[in-house]
Amino acid sequence: MNQQKITAAIAGLVAAGALTTVSPVRAAGFSLPEASSAGIGLANAVVANPDNIGAFPYNPAAMGFHETSSGAVGALMIGPSFTVETATGSHESQGADWLASPMVQAAVRVDDRWRIGLGVTAPFGLETRWQDGTFPDLSNTVRLPFPVPPPLDPNVPRGHPTASKLEVIDLSPSVVYRVSDNLSLSGGLDIYWLKRAQLDSTAGQLRGDGTDLGFNLSALYRYGDWSFGAAFRSGATIGVEGDYRPLSRTLVAIGAIPPAQDAEVSFDLPWRLQLGIRRLITDALAIELDWTRTGWSAFDKLVVKGKRTGETIFTDTNDWRDSSAYRIGATYQLRSATQLRVGYSYDETGQDNAHFSARVPDSDRHLFSVGLAQGLGAGLSVEAGYMYVKGKDRHYRGDRPYLGGRDINGTDAIQGKYAMDAHLLGIEVVKVF
Repeated sequence: MNQQKITAAIAGLVAAGALTTVSPVRAAGFSLPEASSAGIGLANAVVANPDNIGAFPYNPAAMGFHETSSGAVGALMIGPSFTVETATGSHESQGADWLASPMVQAAVRVDDRWRIGLGVTAPFGLETRWQDGTFPDLSNTVRLPFPVPPPLDPNVPRGHPTASKLEVIDLSPSVVYRVSDNLSLSGGLDIYWLKRAQLDSTAGQLRGDGTDLGFNLSALYRYGDWSFGAAFRSGATIGVEGDYRPLSRTLVAIGAIPPAQDAEVSFDLPWRLQLGIRRLITDALAIELDWTRTGWSAFDKLVVKGKRTGETIFTDTNDWRDSSAYRIGATYQLRSATQLRVGYSYDETGQDNAHFSARVPDSDRHLFSVGLAQGLGAGLSVEAGYMYVKGKDRHYRGDRPYLGGRDINGTDAIQGKYAMDAHLLGIEVVKVF
C-alpha cells in the first residue's frame, strides 16, 4: 500500500473516532480499560499478545511483530445498572440505558524495524444520576416549577451528589522499534481531552472541560512458545475550566435561578502498569496471565475554585488507594479464519470506607468475557466481544456521622446497600493492508 493511501486510511480512522458518541461508564473506579474487541473477549489480558491486532491499544510494542499495516474501527456499547437501597427503599441511577465509546486503531509498517501507531479510545468515564428531589438540573432550562422525584433520604444533606458525568478521549500516537526478532519497544503520547465534566450536588452544579498530556512506554519479548509484555501509561492532571452554579433552596423555591460563576478544578487521572505472560500451549491454544496496577492514590481531592478570586468553593475528598486487577485470557484457533476467546478478571476497588462517595460508588468486581474473530478474506475481518461485569454488593454504614457541610464522603448521610452490574459489547471491523 502506498504512503498516500496509508495517510488517508489513518485520517479516516481518526475522523471515525472523533465522531463517535462518547458517554462511558466506569469500570474499576472510573477507569474503562476495554480498548478493543479482543481485549473485551479476553477480559483485557492481552498485554503479552504478539499475534492479535487488538493488543495494540494495550501494548503498542506488539505492532513490531506484525509485518503488515492495519486499521481497526469499532465501538464499545455499555449497558450499566446502579442501585442503592436506603431507609426510603430501592433507588436506581437514572443514567442512559446504553452508552457508547470509540475503539479506533491504526498501525503503519514503515520498514523492517519501525512502526507508527495511532489510537483513539475512551479510557476513563463515569455516569451516575441520583435524583434527590431537592433541586432540578438548571443547565438546560430556565423555568420552574420542576417535577419532584422521591428523595434518597427524608433529609437530603447539602452536598449530596446528584448528577455526575465524565467523558475522557485519549488520542495516542506511538512509535515502535523492532530491536530483534524477539524484542519490540514502543514509546508514545496520551493526549487527553476531557470532553465533558459534570459534577452536580445539592449544593451546586459544575460544568467544564479541559485537556492534558501523558506518555506511555511498552515492551514485548517473545521466546519460543512464551511471550512477556509490559506497558506503562503515566498519570495526568487535567485543568478543567467551566462554570459553577451554587444552589439555594430559597431561590429555587421562589422560581429564581442562582447566577453561575467561572470556576476551575484539577482532575487527576491515575497511572497504569500492566504486566503479562503468555504461553502457546498448542498450535491452536494460548493462555495469558496479566496483572494490572492502577495509581488511584492520585485521585485525592477535587478542589473547585473561583477562577477570578482563587477562593475555594468546595472540596470533595476522595483519598483513594492504589489497586490491582488479576486477569486471565485464552485464545483458541478453531479454524484458520476463526478464533474463539474467553477471559476472566478480578478488579479491586481503590475506594475505602473512609471517603466512600455516592458519586462514584465503587466496589470490587468480577468480569466474565467471551469473544470471536472471523476472517472474511482479502485482509478483512470482523471481531466481537462480550463482557459481564458484576460488582460486589457494598453495604455502607458510614465511618462517621454527618455533621453538616458539603463534603459528605465517608459519612452516614450516604449509607445504604450499593449494587452494580453491566453488560459490555464490542464490535470492530479490522483491515490488514
